[in-house]
This record gives sequence, C-alpha cells and structure tokens, in this order.
Amino acid sequence: MTPRAGIVVTGTEVLTGRVADANGPWLAEQLRRLGVDVGHVVVVGDRPDDLRAALGFLASTGVALVITTGGLGPTADDLTAEVVGGFQGRPSAVDPALEQRIAAVVERLSARRGWRSDPAATAAGVRKQALVPAGAAVLEPVGTAPGLVVPPPEAGAGPVVLVLPGPPAELRGMWPAAVAAEPVHRVLAGASELRQETVRLWGTLEAQLAVTLREAEPELAGLEITTCLREGELEIVSRFAPESQPAHDRLVAVLRERHGETLFSTGPGLDELVAGALVERGLTVATAESCTGGLLAARLTARAGSSAYVLGGVTAYADAAKRDLLGVPAGLLAAHGAVSAEVAGALADGARERFGADVGVGITGIAGPGGGTAEKPVGTVHLCVAGPDTRESRALRLPGSRTAVRDRSVTMALHLLRQVLLGGPPA
Repeated sequence: MTPRAGIVVTGTEVLTGRVADANGPWLAEQLRRLGVDVGHVVVVGDRPDDLRAALGFLASTGVALVITTGGLGPTADDLTAEVVGGFQGRPSAVDPALEQRIAAVVERLSARRGWRSDPAATAAGVRKQALVPAGAAVLEPVGTAPGLVVPPPEAGAGPVVLVLPGPPAELRGMWPAAVAAEPVHRVLAGASELRQETVRLWGTLEAQLAVTLREAEPELAGLEITTCLREGELEIVSRFAPESQPAHDRLVAVLRERHGETLFSTGPGLDELVAGALVERGLTVATAESCTGGLLAARLTARAGSSAYVLGGVTAYADAAKRDLLGVPAGLLAAHGAVSAEVAGALADGARERFGADVGVGITGIAGPGGGTAEKPVGTVHLCVAGPDTRESRALRLPGSRTAVRDRSVTMALHLLRQVLLGGPPA
C-alpha cells in the first residue's frame, strides 16, 4: 500500500477564516505527486491542547507522516515546535549554532527593512525559534523560522512529524529540503504512483451524472471518484494506481458516450483551454466590462505570458464611459438601457475596435444588491463575444450575492469565449 499522511494547519486566523488555508491543499497535492495519500487536513487554532489532540488523532489513523504548518514564529502563540517535541517524547533545547544563524537572518532583515526593535525582545524571540526537540533534524530557514523533522519516540512507534513554517512562500521554499531529509525520504521510499485525472462537463446535472456512475460502477473498480459542481461546471476527478488506468479509460469512454454533448475537457481547466486556444490560433482578445469591474480581464491576464493574446480592457460603469471610451451609441443607450443585449454587443464591438483585437467581450448587468427593476431585476446580465468569424450572446438571470453574480458572469463569459474559439458544448 502507498504510505499515508496527515496535515495539521495551525493558526487561529486560518481557523476563523481571516486567512484562507493555502498550505493544506498545496501539501496534499505535492504528496499525491510523490505517491503519498492524504487522509485528513486538520485546522486548529493557536492552542497547545488542540494541536496535541490533532497530532494524536492523526497518529491513531496509522499515518507514516504528519506535517504541521505554522506556529514557528517568535511570539508567545508560536508553540508548534515545543508541542510536537513533547508529543514525540523528545524534550526541546536551544541549539546555539542555530540561534546564531537565525540571529544573523533577523539582523539582515531588520537592516534591509528599517525595523526597530528592543534588542532583548529580539534575542528572546530568536532563542525561542532555536528550540529543537532531541534527535530532530533542522531544515534551514527560508524566512526566520527553521523547519524540523522530528522522529517518532525512541521507545515506540509512530509517525515522523515534519514541522514547516506557515507563510506559504517559506513553506514552499523549504519543501525540497524537507522531502530530501532522511526520515521523510525513508517514508517516501515506499510510495508508488498515485494518478489523478479530471473530466469536465458543462451543463450536466449531478443527479444525471450519479445515474451514469451507478450504472457503470462494475467497470470502474480501482477508481476513487469525486464530483464537484461549481457555477454550472461539473468536475469528475478520479484517483487511482497505475494498474487501474484501464478503468479510468473506461470512465472517460462512458462519459463521452452518455454526456458527450456537455463534455468540454479531459484535463485542462476553462482558463487554460481559453488561453491555449488564443495562442494556438494566434488571436488576441480585449474586454469591455461594466458590472464585473475588470474581473474578466483579471482572469485572462492571471496566466504568465498572457500579454501575447490579451491586448487590454476597459471597465466602463458610467454611460458616458461606455459612449466615450468604447463608442457605444448614445441612441442605443437611450433606447435599450445600459443593461441590454444591444449594449453588450456594442461593448464587445467597441473593445475589438479600440484595441484592434480579434475577439471582443462585452459584459453589462445589475450585480446588486440594489439597482434592479421589475423588468430588469438584480442578477440580469447580458454578455457578448464577438469573434473574427462568429458571434455569441447570452442573457442571464443569476441568483446569489453581488459577488456570486459577478463571478458567475465571468465564468459564463469565459465559456462563451471557449465556444467561439473551440466549439464544443454551448455555453
């Protein structure tokens, strides 16, 4: 069997949602690529008893590796190293050489950033970060906090505990050294390949998919299949060992047979598909957005190299901006209103013309929570994608909050782009 691992994400700010957990999912995927299956990601606040309980729970599941993130700083609530040492039966002591190295890092950072602090307090914080459980290996700091590889208790069995910093950049920078550390390397030596593949449908209901999967179940042995519906897009993710590849191939064949009219990808996500199609066809795009406030342009430019195909975008809230910056006729605005199919089309044409793009996208709507009328309630959105040889428009009535309406509008616009560029399931 492939080894299993558990992850503990520490920090009250993560537990309460003030900070989104960027480490748990990232670590789970890195471990999956190494052939390690993650059964649990546990989030706990900055309370020693809760951290000890999480470590105990994960150890009780029989995992070979536990990874903790966060709680390695100089402040009083940073207690992970000490708690992990106690859990593993390995008392902590200050490593003088490590203390000197951390002090040098803090001194360089303070000089570079112009920090002023009390020398005694700084020294106490540095000393705290240099506490190392007996027998643990030290991973050199990427920021100011070192990582630790803490073996099981000398007199008993249990998981190796890998202690990593909380800031994502520091954690990811330390990851290669963590994987190479001898106790972790020994755990990974027993790993085998764990594949993961994704099929994406646009417009199929989960209930319809559930029927298909139930009927095909005898042919899909060896697959761990999960489904997720987001904004109309249905993801089917399968995880499997290499010997179950034929079962995954059968799954794809079944989905093509039963839901071929809505299957739009057997791998890449929507944004990647659109970017790839623009590059492959040598086309450029420009946007004209009202209610989405530039969110579509932000998604189109999120990928490195997007300057090769995104020429620009205009956020035109006011009618005057639509008219003066994008050439929407004043008569059109007066006759149909800013939220209309006619204006969405004019915005798309204006974006193409003003930027000299091959494809223009226009979005106008009422995101709410106010501003709606009986004829055009909140959630009314009009979209248009005008391409070199085709044109697609949609009129939407979207439920949800202001954020939901804006995000769903952008997703629909990207699907319209996909349809114009690649064909496939209609948006």
